[in-house]
Amino acid sequence: MDRPHIKASRKYGELFVEGLLFLAAITSILIMLLIFYFLIHESLPAFFDLGLISLLTGLKWHPAGDIYGLLPLIAASLIITLLALFINIIIGFPLAIYLAELASPKSKALLKPAIELLAGVPSIVYGFLGVIILVSYLQDSFDMLTGRSILAGSILLGVMFIPYITTICEDALRAVPSEFKEGSLALGANRWQTLKNVTIPAASSGITAAVLLNIGSIIGETMAVLLVVGNVSKLPSPIFDIFDQGATFTSVIAGEMGEVARGSMHYHVLFAVGFVLLMVVSILSLIADYARARIRRKFGGY
Repeated sequence: MDRPHIKASRKYGELFVEGLLFLAAITSILIMLLIFYFLIHESLPAFFDLGLISLLTGLKWHPAGDIYGLLPLIAASLIITLLALFINIIIGFPLAIYLAELASPKSKALLKPAIELLAGVPSIVYGFLGVIILVSYLQDSFDMLTGRSILAGSILLGVMFIPYITTICEDALRAVPSEFKEGSLALGANRWQTLKNVTIPAASSGITAAVLLNIGSIIGETMAVLLVVGNVSKLPSPIFDIFDQGATFTSVIAGEMGEVARGSMHYHVLFAVGFVLLMVVSILSLIADYARARIRRKFGGY
């Protein structure tokens, strides 16, 4: 086979692969646009009939009486997300630092597979364990009528997403060039000073993105939170009463969509709830990208 023919075949092969990759990229964009279109199309009757402001700020969620207010769902989702993220960070981030900078090879060989195994556990399994162990423990320890509560959902989601933030933060810390650390140590800094003043700032873009993306994962979780939060759509009284029952965006959709009549106002409102959730997650993703770019420009992060 002559050389020009080989070059032509290679060229056409490269063009074919480029075409496939371009088609895959366009397909993913089209799928996302179709999801947005479908949610908007099904949500519009709810927004038009009930009003966007009244729907978002309504204090009651009572479908049997055609009363739809998303504020109880927003409040419970926000409280659960913030508490879960706090638990997530105070355990996952130090664990990532230990694995990336301090752990011995034997410790890494033991911890890494355990973390990966936790990441592979289905959410429904976490939910069952939460119902059997966590809910019962909270009920007995705090003398509650039921352990199903905002606190139970927060603890469960906080533990459930530890492997994700740990893995991403560890990758960000490992991506920092060794020259940075060696230069700091050569100037007389110890390991802790190097970690605090060099490694973490250099990896801050990846760490920030991990935290923001984890918020989207936490607020979008369904089955685990559905089993332990109580799924009672009401505002906690007082608003920060984490021992009260609540309902999140996802738990309401999962709990009520199977029983709703297609085309009813309840049906359209549930799609409106899904649209609001999708917008929240999309905005968080955009903020994560923006924050990562800003921090990378400021610190030269990795």
